[in-house]
Order: sequence, then C-alpha cells, then structure tokens
Amino acid sequence: MNSSRYKSIFERGAWYVVIQGILIGLILFGPQGSLLISSKSLVAVLQSCGIAIGLLACLIMAIAAINLGKNLTPLPCPKDGAVLIQTGLYRYVRHPIYFGVLLAALAWLLIFPGVYILAYSICLFLLFDIKARREEMWLLERFPTYRAYQAEVKKLIPGIY
Repeated sequence: MNSSRYKSIFERGAWYVVIQGILIGLILFGPQGSLLISSKSLVAVLQSCGIAIGLLACLIMAIAAINLGKNLTPLPCPKDGAVLIQTGLYRYVRHPIYFGVLLAALAWLLIFPGVYILAYSICLFLLFDIKARREEMWLLERFPTYRAYQAEVKKLIPGIY
C-alpha cells in the first residue's frame, strides 16, 4: 500500500482528526452539564486523582510520540516509508497516543465531573475505536506481520481492550 495514492488528506482520514479535535475541544471548553458528584470531599479527592492521571497521560502521549519518531502523523493512514513500531509503549498497547488522550479525558472528567464531559469522553472513546479500526486496515495492507501483533497486543487499553 502506498499512502500517496490517497490524494487528499481526507482520503487519508482527516475527517477522523477533525471530529477528534471537536470532541477534545468540547471536553476542554464545552458545557460541562450537571455535576455527577455532589460530595465536596469526594470531588476534592477525585480532582487530585485527575491531576495525577492527567500528568501520566501527558507522559504517555509524549513517550509514544517519541517511540513513533518519523512515523508520527495525526492521520490514520501511515506515511510513505513508515516502519512498524512494536517497541516502547507499543509493546503494551497498539495505540498508546489514543490511550494517553483517553486518560487525559478521564483526568478532565475527574477534575470537572459533568455529565456532558462524560458523554464527550465516551464519544471520543468510540471515535478512537473506529479510527483505530480504519488505521489498522491500512497497517495490515502495509505490514503483513501486523495481524500477529494485533493478536498479542490490545488496541486501546493495555491488557484490557
């Protein structure tokens, strides 16, 4: 598979990135909705956990981006000349950047526990599942050994899914 045969960025999956940006924008800046938790003491504990998880999420995203190196692209279609990365965080989860973004959404939800933030975060998870499925179709075309990697390593949440 040669990604240059996909002429426009939208043929290479830019719509996923646009929707992803909208959902992340809604999580960070959109209406939060009714509070899911009313106990002030529990909210304080969850906010502390949210900050810690948010820092971990940033670290995971940074390390995963470093692991990808020149292969890094926001589009799900791999770059021409890309190589299959199965080391670093990619040993534990096939899409660690998506995992990091999902952790960041969870962190934000813990800090600002609104019903809309929960809904946006669920939508982001579903989008990443769909985006990863499309990305993996392209990866299977490019790398025949990807199927064995899929069988060994979970897609979005290490050891779980």
